[in-house]
Amino acid sequence: MSVNHVAVQEFWDELRKTTQARIGLGRAGNGLPTRRVLELAAAHAAARDAVHVPLDVERLSEEVRRVGIGDPTVVTSRAISRDEYLRRPDLGRMPADSMSVPDTPADIGFMLADGLSPTALNHHGAALLAALVEQLKERYTLAPPVIATQARVALGDHVGARAHVRTLLVIVGERPGLSVADSLGIYLTHLPQPGRTDADRNCISNIHPPDGLGYAEAARVAAGLVAGARELGRSGVDLKDTSRTSTLGPGGAAELT
Repeated sequence: MSVNHVAVQEFWDELRKTTQARIGLGRAGNGLPTRRVLELAAAHAAARDAVHVPLDVERLSEEVRRVGIGDPTVVTSRAISRDEYLRRPDLGRMPADSMSVPDTPADIGFMLADGLSPTALNHHGAALLAALVEQLKERYTLAPPVIATQARVALGDHVGARAHVRTLLVIVGERPGLSVADSLGIYLTHLPQPGRTDADRNCISNIHPPDGLGYAEAARVAAGLVAGARELGRSGVDLKDTSRTSTLGPGGAAELT
């Protein structure tokens, strides 16, 4: 191996420590090394599985119950199968006709949605909920959680409106990529009701410790946004997260614009 090749390899080895992107993979003739091709195929398979593997509702319900804010209610959207859910995003945003959500007025409500990665919710959902509860329980009343299957984020608008919660946090499986298949997002909607749009929400994404955002940090950011939304009277484009650019107290901070 030449001195120049060693220097190039050391450069890429160091740079790869800063990203999960596939960079500096090397060459084998006119193509990639076999090991890198197999890694890509495995990542693609993991991403497909993350979308299609069903949510383990029974296990998740038990884990969520142990968080201690009440027994979860399980609901579903109008998409009757995973294939229909993927083909018809609109059905994933609408509640099934038989959806029953308890009327539990509270400051904060939670919906755990399988989204595009049930695997992410299976891996991280209950632990992230526990971190949010720990961060919020001293200042707000918390409604019993809801678990939603075949669900898009906007299904939470119906859930939040029926439960009469003031602010809804939707914990949802994010679309898998070739670097991460089990990432969660939190979508915050203040005064949820049908007809809300993405402009009315705030999102915290890439939650998947140890490589992504950790549970406690995500909960801290969410707490800051909750406080900001309550002060502003709305969530969405007018509410900005400043928690990574300023000195914060234990609840985080949000900037109102």
